[in-house]
Amino acid sequence: MHNAAFFIKYKLNHVIFWLLIFGLWFMLRYEDYDTPAIAFKVTFVKLVDLVLMVYITNNLLIPFFLYKKKYGVFILLFLIMILLSSAIKMYIVGQLTHDPPIFSTGGDLKGRIYDNFIPHFFLVIAGASFKLMFDQLNLQKKMAELAKDKAEAELNFLKSQINPHFLFNSLNSVYFLIDKSNADARQALHKFSDMLRYQLYEANGEKIPIEKEIGYLQDYVHLQQLRKDENYKVQFNCSQEVKNFSIEPLLLIPFVENAFKHISHKIQGDNFVKLDMTRSNGYFEFTVENSCEKGIDTTEQHGGIGMNNVKRRLELLYPGTHQLNIIDSDDRFKIDLKLKI
Repeated sequence: MHNAAFFIKYKLNHVIFWLLIFGLWFMLRYEDYDTPAIAFKVTFVKLVDLVLMVYITNNLLIPFFLYKKKYGVFILLFLIMILLSSAIKMYIVGQLTHDPPIFSTGGDLKGRIYDNFIPHFFLVIAGASFKLMFDQLNLQKKMAELAKDKAEAELNFLKSQINPHFLFNSLNSVYFLIDKSNADARQALHKFSDMLRYQLYEANGEKIPIEKEIGYLQDYVHLQQLRKDENYKVQFNCSQEVKNFSIEPLLLIPFVENAFKHISHKIQGDNFVKLDMTRSNGYFEFTVENSCEKGIDTTEQHGGIGMNNVKRRLELLYPGTHQLNIIDSDDRFKIDLKLKI
């Protein structure tokens, strides 16, 4: 609802702005034409022409060419657009005002170029300048938010460190207290210790090798499997190509936590969690799917920053370089995340 309201307000502001431009344009130039009706039509044609060029430049040329450093293509397409738009506008205005054929080389050709091409060029450049300015402001805002979130995360991390050396020494003591015949308990405690060490010591940096992040996920999944019986099936698939790149630490675990938190409890039927990781065409794809039951209480909640927070992290850390798709049906919940690497 908030996004919809913002979208409507955003569009309404644009409509009001262009209506004001239309009114001002008409008032300043209506005396140049034979009748107010012709002046109205000509002004409308000129405004529509300008609006189309501004939005094509701001929504297509700048994002897909200028921001991707295809400067030559951007300039070429920009000039072609200006030329075509000027010619089409002159032709339509010529028909409305009953001027001589617009494509004639006779008459005041330089004047027509000055009155059409030059104003188009600078007006569209002005619109593009506003686009670049607002994008820069939004980027600075996102960078400030990212810096703030990082500082808060570091502060929370420091608060959560309760003498880690004492903690690991205590875990080692518990490990040796467990009977050697109880291999499962020893293995579970060992994996828990590895996970804790990863969170405390290795997940502090901005990036982490994907191999370590996968190892952390494997340990977490193994601990969850120990808590489930044979009615719960867990699949962990990772292709061999998923290696030799880095991602933000602890980025994937909230999705896995969510899957185990909301897994179904069917006595008859499949209760499952499936994890798949692949790499192709410069993208890392991470898929988590779990069975679920609508209207049934979920299992106990695990720790984690939550789904909403991880979506926010993706927006801040991977702006324009990630795709997150969520499929929520009656019997299954699926998350498909693609990261450009």
